[in-house]
Amino acid sequence: MKIDRKFTEAGKDAYADVEFVTTVSEIRNPDGTIVFKLDDVEVPKQWSQVASDVIAQKYFRKAGVPTALKKVKEKDVPEFLWRSVPATDTTEKTGEISAKQVFDRLAGAWAYWGWKGGYFSTEDDARAYYDEMRHMLATQRAAPNSPQWFNTGLHWAYGIDGPGQGHFYVDYQSGELTKSTSAYEHPQPHACFIQSVKDDLVGDGGIMDLWVREARLFKYGSGTGTNFSHLRASNEALSGGGKSSGLMGFLKIGDRAAGAIKSGGTTRRAAKMVIVDADHPDIEEYINWKVKEEQKVASIVAGSKLHEEKLNEIFAAIRTWDGSTEDSVDPKKNEQLKAAIRGAKKVHIPETYVKRVLDYAKQGFGSIEFPTYDTDWDSEAYASVSGQNSNNSIRVTNAYLKAVKDDADWELIRRTDGTVAKTIKARKLWEDVGHAAWACADPGIQFHDTVNEWHTCPEDGEIRGSNPCSEYMFLDDTACNLASMNLLTFLKDGKFQAEDYMHASRLWTVTLEISVMMAQFPSKEIAQRSYDFRTLGLGYANIGGLLMNLGLGYDSDEGRAIGASLTAIMTGVAYATSAEIAGELGAFPGYERNREHMLRVIRNHRNAAYGATEGYENLEIKPVPLDLKNCPDSQLIDLSMAVWDEALKLGEKNGFRNAQVSVIAPTGTIGLVMDCDTTGIEPDFALVKFKKLAGGGYFKIINQSVPAALEKLGYGSAQIEEIVSYAVGHGTLGNAPGINHTSLIGHGFGQPEIDKIENALGTAFDIRFVFNQWTLGEAFCTGTLGIPAEKLNDPTFDMLKHLGYTRADVDAANDHVCGTMTLEGAPHLAEKHYNVFDCANPCGKRGKRYLSVTAHIYMMAAAQSFISGAISKTINMPNDATIEDCQKAYELSWSLGVKANALYRDGSKLSQPLASALVEDDDEALEILESGSSQEKAAVLAQKIVEKVIIKEIVKSHREKMPERRKGYTQKAVVGGHKVYLRTGEYQDGSLGEIFIDMHKEGAGFRAMMNNFAIAVSVGLQYGVPLEEFVDAFTFTKFEPAGMVQGNDSIKNATSILDYIFRELAVSYLDRTDLAHVKPSGASFDDLGRGEEEGVSNIQEMSEGSASRSLEVLKQISSTGYLRKRLPQELVVLQGGQSFGGMAMASGDPVTALNTLVPETSGGSVSAVVMGESLATTTSTTALSMDERTKAKMQGYEGEACGDCGNYTLVRNGTCMKCNTCGATSGCS
Repeated sequence: MKIDRKFTEAGKDAYADVEFVTTVSEIRNPDGTIVFKLDDVEVPKQWSQVASDVIAQKYFRKAGVPTALKKVKEKDVPEFLWRSVPATDTTEKTGEISAKQVFDRLAGAWAYWGWKGGYFSTEDDARAYYDEMRHMLATQRAAPNSPQWFNTGLHWAYGIDGPGQGHFYVDYQSGELTKSTSAYEHPQPHACFIQSVKDDLVGDGGIMDLWVREARLFKYGSGTGTNFSHLRASNEALSGGGKSSGLMGFLKIGDRAAGAIKSGGTTRRAAKMVIVDADHPDIEEYINWKVKEEQKVASIVAGSKLHEEKLNEIFAAIRTWDGSTEDSVDPKKNEQLKAAIRGAKKVHIPETYVKRVLDYAKQGFGSIEFPTYDTDWDSEAYASVSGQNSNNSIRVTNAYLKAVKDDADWELIRRTDGTVAKTIKARKLWEDVGHAAWACADPGIQFHDTVNEWHTCPEDGEIRGSNPCSEYMFLDDTACNLASMNLLTFLKDGKFQAEDYMHASRLWTVTLEISVMMAQFPSKEIAQRSYDFRTLGLGYANIGGLLMNLGLGYDSDEGRAIGASLTAIMTGVAYATSAEIAGELGAFPGYERNREHMLRVIRNHRNAAYGATEGYENLEIKPVPLDLKNCPDSQLIDLSMAVWDEALKLGEKNGFRNAQVSVIAPTGTIGLVMDCDTTGIEPDFALVKFKKLAGGGYFKIINQSVPAALEKLGYGSAQIEEIVSYAVGHGTLGNAPGINHTSLIGHGFGQPEIDKIENALGTAFDIRFVFNQWTLGEAFCTGTLGIPAEKLNDPTFDMLKHLGYTRADVDAANDHVCGTMTLEGAPHLAEKHYNVFDCANPCGKRGKRYLSVTAHIYMMAAAQSFISGAISKTINMPNDATIEDCQKAYELSWSLGVKANALYRDGSKLSQPLASALVEDDDEALEILESGSSQEKAAVLAQKIVEKVIIKEIVKSHREKMPERRKGYTQKAVVGGHKVYLRTGEYQDGSLGEIFIDMHKEGAGFRAMMNNFAIAVSVGLQYGVPLEEFVDAFTFTKFEPAGMVQGNDSIKNATSILDYIFRELAVSYLDRTDLAHVKPSGASFDDLGRGEEEGVSNIQEMSEGSASRSLEVLKQISSTGYLRKRLPQELVVLQGGQSFGGMAMASGDPVTALNTLVPETSGGSVSAVVMGESLATTTSTTALSMDERTKAKMQGYEGEACGDCGNYTLVRNGTCMKCNTCGATSGCS
């Protein structure tokens, strides 16, 4: 083949016009810990920090790269394509450090195998190909799927090798199926697989064998899909007698297997597709599978919390009983206990549990810790149910959809003998499908007849399956390798460069074809069938960004016409290139028997490119033709027709090298590497993005397409600046309404304080984050502003409110400084242009506009007419969409010729944050949320988010220093024969602030480890981590030394040193007598007095002076922990009466007296004030996950944490999810 140059010049370096820089790549968890860091990374200067991070973390080879190389001479291969090996056996090996190394190894390996396979006419063509491919990678014009980045070129560029991993390939010269002896010589570049399964339990190709085959793919980061409809249903006969356990039992096993491999850390959830035909006898159970599993999660979460609440109410009733211990657990005598038991029974707490609590109480336990669960996707609740590790789809035929329309019967067919197992109403099943999609976003729909009417190889069987993201649809046991072009890089000076785009489409078709020839595959069947049919997956990304730059709405006739024409050109060029290669190397082996079918499909594509509404061959559902009159660029229309003319002409002459050439994939990780604003065929998800800085942190930036779109629409530079500032904010209070420099000076702010505020505003999500003691300094806040120190430390304190600013003032200033994150209502912007900036979701707290369900479907339909495979796309639906809306969306998709469809209704997943969780403690806000307008709701939510996040940030950012001279106690004990010394340090209020652990005669390593562990715990305590958290984490840990405990009056056995330490601390500081083996002696501070019963009367009231003196002395000398939250026995009787029992304390106020005595240890209902303070802190720290999720929702993200890096930056990406921080995806690319 002849290869022209478009982006490079002969004799010049491929990177001559690409400037490279060095940067630091760093990815952090939300808590600030570093996930990945690499210094001096060389990347193109135009690349963003996120793109640099993703290539460095995901795609750089981390080991085995020699520091010195030598070439291996190879006969009949040009010298520049000779492969390399380490210079010597002792050559040092390191990792890749430059993006050039990655581009060179990818393009080099493709050119090397391309030369060997005869794809280039001359050496100059091979060199032109090598340079053009490297340039396209460096300039982000296109990118292959992730397995290419991981595997391709490692053997060619560095001589990296290893023993075979059970893979196979078909030799390109002999055509023989061969088992690989090398792990890397033939790379594994395929991301998407479809596998078959036979109705056989343990045989080859059967059910259990499939789990092994899936595991091999999951292990190496690929995705797979399977149609399980051949499996017999439940209660169908088995050959050896008995009944089958049915489809669902086996699907649950496979789901568990996929989840276990995922948890090994090398694959993500949902890299698996499960498909079942609509006539399978188990279809009803399958459709409702995930609905029921989500209901189970809800039940586990609600039930666990109800159990803990109600069972502890029983304990509380027993604790508050003022009588004998025996009577306290007798509901006939203890009325409060009787009421608590009734309350528990009323909500169906099992009677055995109620009885168990009473038994615990009789044995001296004071409370119960019943494990509670939440709705986080990674929580125990979700882990305990099935169906969470796959995307589910059902296959429906035209006959079924017509039966729905006519309200006809639908027969479910047995798999063993083909007889009717059951007859149901088609419409009833369709309602189940709509309800399931509405309730839990599964199953998706695949339109079986539409898929197969566009099938190029029906002589080899029906298309029954797809990959996890459902863009690759072909025969079972085949694979597809994908690549996507970044459409925005072909836009130059407002004009789309169609010639460059066609050139790129041609070269990437060659690249994907070479990849099939050089590849190895995970099974014999896939290796053979991939060689026989050679399916490719060329696609594009950033259509949403391109349309916005052109000033066209995603939901417009013009936008759809541009999308359709670009798709037509890409696939037409790919098929023409495939036919050109077939002319030199021959058509794919399965072509001849499918020739007429394939040419019919090509003619149908060509007919659509001509805009025809009739003349289609063997199509029941007509495709959406190219909209000739609404395309604003007539050149694209002319080219669309021309490339399909060429494809048909060359195909009739030569045949085709590939059975399929194009799909539209989600482009998750590679979309980030190419700095695409939008992925695949998706619209944008937000107008304001949070871009990553090289040194960590983020800054707000308008979507790069917005200024270009505004310019294209005719706005001047000053107007554009104002519109952009309206969205992202001005970042200064200078001329802000309500709160500005002038008004702050009136409150006593000087220039240094105003400067501090201004410096912090750039990254603020809300100005209330900035007005705090850490920005302004404690001295200024308490002195000049006169704010009491205790108010400053109150997590709920709002400084702006304290200064007299109203909610309206704050909102107005917020919009000015931090921006509205939407363009609705922006100055100068005409309402007729709003549609250009519509996104998948409403933008910011004021945005009301978003793309309709039909907008997504019409764009898919416009492109589908020109795609060999299908399109991976989620159709976003608002929360208030109905079940009927879901059904209508599916029906519209079918009527327009779309091959597959997945819906996502906002809030249909339990693991998504719900707005109401934010306002659970605010009745007024709750009322607005239930009955207010959408603007009022948005305002309430925004306020609540700010409140929660402020509390969280305050608590995390402050370390409470210990006093220089402090109280505490030393406890010596022997655990399993080893001496342990525990020393504690307390704050003035008696709360624990530090621990020291020393071991007697232990090895230096173990002693040092325990010592450092104690330091880590101490730092955590001083940062406000509740002691309860440590106790829950470390009690019951098991390791040696362990066993009997001597020398401790409360703890007699321990499973490890840590178990002993935290039992001791829990008993001493938290009064956790449930963790003690012997309850500490003495009265606790919150015990209620039983003076008369014990024959002790309170005869004499203390004088005020002696009471306060006694308390003062006790406060100074006593250690809370040493006393185990009990009053010292020798101090119990003061002036002849039990001071706490007879309420004879100073001023007769027991609350004041107890709080004065040892404030942190007062408990129960008496200590309302103290409990309020400690609870506020605890709540604000434990609310972290919800705050992060909700804040993420406000920023346009999905509100779930990334499984790889933990950041809440997941966005919908086709039918998958993608992390905008580290690039991880839940799909197979």
